[in-house]
Amino acid sequence: MGHGLTSVLLVALGGALGGMGRFAVSNLLARYLGKAFPWGTLAVNASGAFLAGWLLGSLGIASAPSSVWLFTVGGVLGGYTTVSSFSLQTIELWQGGQQLRAGINVGTTLLLGLVMVTLGWLLSGASLSGATL
Repeated sequence: MGHGLTSVLLVALGGALGGMGRFAVSNLLARYLGKAFPWGTLAVNASGAFLAGWLLGSLGIASAPSSVWLFTVGGVLGGYTTVSSFSLQTIELWQGGQQLRAGINVGTTLLLGLVMVTLGWLLSGASLSGATL
């Protein structure tokens, strides 16, 4: 198996696992918190941002991504987090006459994502001074 095929398989396997995780978390939160606001999507995107920041601080990014990076960030987190669900749910809120909730969803997702990726980075032991995210 060549390096290219190995990379594709690592991302595919990770993506399958991440997608199942997203499905489980989203459904669990919808069951307990209701569907009036996309809590599940917000939770997976925030926790995914945290993990991405932690992995970046722990592993860094090399010129050629490692197998661990491909599997975890490209695969698991790529399948776990979702811009498409976030976008669709925001439009559904807007079209349903819930413009305030749509705006809160956009602002909260953006701000919380940035806070969580930074928190993950810092908790990895990396320092923000002199480093770029």
